[in-house]
Amino acid sequence: MATSNSSPPRLGWIGLGSMGIGMAKNLQSHVRSASAPALHYFNRTISRGAPLQEIGGVACASIAEVTEKSEIVFISTSDDAALDGILNAMIESGHVKNKIVVDTTTLSESGAEFLAAPAFGASPLAESGQLLLALAGPPAARAAVKPYLAGVMARGIIEIGDDASKATMLKTTGNFIISGLMEVIAEAHVLAEKSGLGSTVLEALIKENFGALAYSDSQRMTTGVYMPGAGQQPFSGLDLALKDVGHGISCAKDVGVRLEVGEVVIGHLERAKKYSEKNRGRAMDSSSLYGVVRQDAGLEFETEFVKRRDEGRES
Repeated sequence: MATSNSSPPRLGWIGLGSMGIGMAKNLQSHVRSASAPALHYFNRTISRGAPLQEIGGVACASIAEVTEKSEIVFISTSDDAALDGILNAMIESGHVKNKIVVDTTTLSESGAEFLAAPAFGASPLAESGQLLLALAGPPAARAAVKPYLAGVMARGIIEIGDDASKATMLKTTGNFIISGLMEVIAEAHVLAEKSGLGSTVLEALIKENFGALAYSDSQRMTTGVYMPGAGQQPFSGLDLALKDVGHGISCAKDVGVRLEVGEVVIGHLERAKKYSEKNRGRAMDSSSLYGVVRQDAGLEFETEFVKRRDEGRES
């Protein structure tokens, strides 16, 4: 293993999307406070790393350079093809042997020690360092990486063992639960609106009785995050949700299980995608299924809050 007990390992980061940038910033802040070597990073659009560079991160010109200058390399991407390209570039660099590669999405294998560390949570939690991470892979590699996870990028870790594929399956199963919860909350809000109960009182119940995750999902609907306004970004993109829920349904089918709630969810997500396409490819959050549930109840896709916001009448 490339790390040493006598000095902190050199860390690298590849991929600065909406999740990756928050995680990388927290990691760089940690190593800077510990007077450890700065985080080296690469992103296809290098300007995405400007906030990271401002706090001491070091930009690299290529994946190969990050691999060469790091002993532990974190990868953050939601695109399978991009992940394959990153891993191939690392291998082709000739510097991957004996390095530890931590994949926060899925996993592959080569001459390095690979860890799977998929993250649970949306971009605001990545920014605040409050993600939950699963962790699986070789024990020594896990031990080397753990000091940079809990209390740095995450509020906690679920250790699964040596089989990295189990971390990916936990992530897939967790995504199914999250998507199902979002569907239930969307339906509840539509019921509250149609019955005259109102979303405000329902959201108070959700906050007090069903926990932070349910409350966060509710707020994504009531504050218009489900359909981001001009210049705003989704907490978690619609395309990623389609991919994750579809993967869960496929995995379940492979082992003889049917995820009927997942099938309802993906149907609503697919319709939200069509709505986006009809509106010039407008960005949508994974919670945009709320708009579809509204339509099925005879309501408009956009809430009054979203209409006022988009017309410039909402602060």
